[in-house]
Amino acid sequence: MILEYKTLAKPAEEILLKEKGSKFIGFAYPAESETEIKDILENLRTVHPKATHHCYAYRLGIKGDQYRANDDGEPSGSAGLPIYNQLLAHEITNVLVIVVRYYGGTKLGVSGLVKAYKEAAKDAIEATEIIVKELEETVTIEFPFSLQNVIFTLLSKYDAKILEFDADENCSIKASLKTAHKENISEKLSEMQNVAFNFLMICRT
Repeated sequence: MILEYKTLAKPAEEILLKEKGSKFIGFAYPAESETEIKDILENLRTVHPKATHHCYAYRLGIKGDQYRANDDGEPSGSAGLPIYNQLLAHEITNVLVIVVRYYGGTKLGVSGLVKAYKEAAKDAIEATEIIVKELEETVTIEFPFSLQNVIFTLLSKYDAKILEFDADENCSIKASLKTAHKENISEKLSEMQNVAFNFLMICRT
């Protein structure tokens, strides 16, 4: 079971690398969706409209199984893939890395491009902080008022945070807790009579 993943704490922007007259400017962003990625790319194209290329790669999802690498006109595999490989090397996901190139008049060749895009991506990632996000669950529990103390004691034992509580003859509570504790709490709640519960996965730093 996956209980955590690594991503970026904040963006890194305008990380400059120069190679034989060309400028490679690296950007790294935490991102949660393809829509967010599209917005970042469109904004960067307006900021650097005269750049020769806007090459990028991203990984999304806890396992990083949603991904893309784009060469944006550079020779196939010379830009997007080296950027993507840096996401793999740093074991990060929910991250977009873009390298903007201004051509300097000297051709670098495929091997030169691979090296430049790799280094620019690496520098951008390492200019910010890599953090670990733990997976959490939000649990909703419905129970009789008579079990109020029992439920609160159980949640407290596993360091759950109370988000909402409605006290009545039939009570309901919403709390967040680490996914690592889900199995134990589920087992305890299942043993109680007249108790209904449901889990929803979320992420927390």
